[in-house]
Amino acid sequence: MTLAKWIDLKAVSDPRGLLVVAEAGRQIPFDIRRVYFMRDLKVDEPRGFHAHKALEQVAVCVAGSCSIILDDGTTREELRCEDPTKGLYVGPTIWHEMQDFSPDCVLLMFASAEYDEADYIRDMSEFKERTS
Repeated sequence: MTLAKWIDLKAVSDPRGLLVVAEAGRQIPFDIRRVYFMRDLKVDEPRGFHAHKALEQVAVCVAGSCSIILDDGTTREELRCEDPTKGLYVGPTIWHEMQDFSPDCVLLMFASAEYDEADYIRDMSEFKERTS
């Protein structure tokens, strides 16, 4: 069982390089309300450790690679993000952790809503209660 869905982004390659497109309502299955990215990440310092009550996200490793651990309260799986033409859709109520960053990792995130601290579930025991 896969807790997230891989999304093929539109990729156009020619001798000049690679152009990758992600459009709301096409490749991204929601209206994009926030975009952010992480870089200069420490290889041995994981990030994330939370879930969202309603937020949907798509993660794209535009450079380098990283692992994303997903947990729905029953199943836990680890996926490797390393292809800039693939996005990883992560829906609400999925606990996620990012780790094993390559030194050149740039992780781009598309989100369905603006930042709202009230949407975060940051405590694993609260998350387990909500998903049981």
